[in-house]
Amino acid sequence: MNPSDLLKTQNFFGTSEAALKKLFADWGVATYRVNQVFTWVYHYHCRDFNEMTNLSKSLRSQLAEHFHFSLPKIQNRTFSKDGSIKYLLEMNDGAVVESVWMPSDSRKTLCLSTQVGCRLNCSFCLTASLGLKRNLTAGEIIGQHIAINDELKEEDRITNVVFMGMGEPLDNYGPVVDALRIMVSPQAMKVSTRKVTVSTSGLVEKMKSFQEEDLPINLAISLNASDNATRDRLMPVNKKYPIEVLMDCLKKYPLKPHRRHTIEYVLLAGINDSDEDAQRLAKWLKGVPCKINLIPFNAFDSSEYRPPSEQRVLKFQNYLIEQNFSAFIRQNRATDILGACGQLATQSASGTLDPMSKVALVNK
Repeated sequence: MNPSDLLKTQNFFGTSEAALKKLFADWGVATYRVNQVFTWVYHYHCRDFNEMTNLSKSLRSQLAEHFHFSLPKIQNRTFSKDGSIKYLLEMNDGAVVESVWMPSDSRKTLCLSTQVGCRLNCSFCLTASLGLKRNLTAGEIIGQHIAINDELKEEDRITNVVFMGMGEPLDNYGPVVDALRIMVSPQAMKVSTRKVTVSTSGLVEKMKSFQEEDLPINLAISLNASDNATRDRLMPVNKKYPIEVLMDCLKKYPLKPHRRHTIEYVLLAGINDSDEDAQRLAKWLKGVPCKINLIPFNAFDSSEYRPPSEQRVLKFQNYLIEQNFSAFIRQNRATDILGACGQLATQSASGTLDPMSKVALVNK
């Protein structure tokens, strides 16, 4: 498609079912046709309205005049020794983000991004060094999944999705909710709600809104400290939503049967990994249905922090287990390619990239 045409039409990817039904109603078209179009696009991977043969020619023409299909372009792939692949993806305006595909025996997980950069300025996160350049659209969010899945072998296709890449998902609330609805819709991408997790640093007001969306998506809350003074230092968002406010929200948050929150706790040597920290953490989480992921810090050159020793991590975990918590040490993935938690910052073998600059990297 001519680039000028992109400005005149709307990207179909990211267009919500509700928006399409409204448009069809305005056109005088039966709204059940929306399911037919979604089936063509998301089940049969059709990118040409003219091939949608169970639609009338007039409707196909209207759709072609109103929409185009646009996916992020994969500019680079960086391969980890553990089998993970970090993808550098370019948007239509030249903005770039990173996504990480991580294989295991039981699942193939995609960690995708929701913003170009991030504004929350967590001190242990490399993405924070970028600041916030802009939000991603719903189409750009699900587009990472579609673009990467399209190139994978059938046995490597994505089974699980975590919104844990660049950005704070709930800080880009509307597009993230639209993307989630498309992702879990049986008419669209058909990803089970049990296989999608959205991370948040604890934006309590947005969490309260999210619980009203009728989207039974798993939340992962980045806690990372057991006292407010330390969390203020690590995560400035704590000054607005301190731990006691966040815990109150989690205790009142409605969950489907057998569902739990995930508490993410990045362990930093000498900062938040003491016996006292473990004891305070257990007190905070009493009464919160949760499992705890302990994440030894994924180091990068410019950081002042370092991971604790294995012995310290195990002692921290063992105390939580003794207090009847489900506590796991999360396996670090893609650390050798700066693809792990807190390491995404549109970096590649050629160095740091400005996420709003055009790039021309040769695919590996």
